[in-house]
Amino acid sequence: MLEGKIALVTGASRGIGRATAITLAGYGATVIVNYNGNKAKAEEVVAEIENNGGKAATFQCDVADYSAVETMMKDIVKEYGKIHILVNNAGITRDGLLMKMSEEDYDAVLDTNLKGTFNCIKHISRQMLKQKEGHIINMSSVVGVYGNGGQVNYSASKAGVIGITKSVAKELGSRGITVNAVAPGFIVTEMTDAIPEDAKKEIAERIGMKRLGDVKDVAETVAFLASDKASYITGQVICVDGGMSV
Repeated sequence: MLEGKIALVTGASRGIGRATAITLAGYGATVIVNYNGNKAKAEEVVAEIENNGGKAATFQCDVADYSAVETMMKDIVKEYGKIHILVNNAGITRDGLLMKMSEEDYDAVLDTNLKGTFNCIKHISRQMLKQKEGHIINMSSVVGVYGNGGQVNYSASKAGVIGITKSVAKELGSRGITVNAVAPGFIVTEMTDAIPEDAKKEIAERIGMKRLGDVKDVAETVAFLASDKASYITGQVICVDGGMSV
């Protein structure tokens, strides 16, 4: 489905990013596993992909750093010729009530989640325009659609990602480039591991399918949007939340 494609997945050393990188590689893409701080975890992802017969490489870059992202994109294109698929997955949380939230925690989340998405699209858009092809998938969240108490910064960043998605889809669509967002609900990751079991059960009861999602559920949605099967889908937000937002 993705044979011959070059895919860059940001924040791919763990969680949804890790599952996405492995899934895209499983469909034939050569995957660049971007990470910021945990080189060992990123190399584990590459090793798993290669052990399963796929192709992958790591690339360290803080997506919040405008110049560093520009360099990353140029280096990848120089080595591989093109980037066909960009998955803007890198994200952090600094949860807290608005009254207690520091400016530092607010800025850190917006810089990585929102500005990082802008940086990556900005610095790959010219290459994709030259190619006249490309699939950009931005990782939003259901809290970017509906909000969530204690996550003002995270919700704002993920709502902003939706705005970027819709706007860039209009700008690039005429050149064969699709831009979509995936909005996961409660997915079992390292982030949800910190939630007490009683709270998880309560959350599951509010979900139509009565369970938390798996990273594979999100990764397969990304793979579909990254393929030519979704060539006429752009500017959309797909909630992968088991019916929580219905």
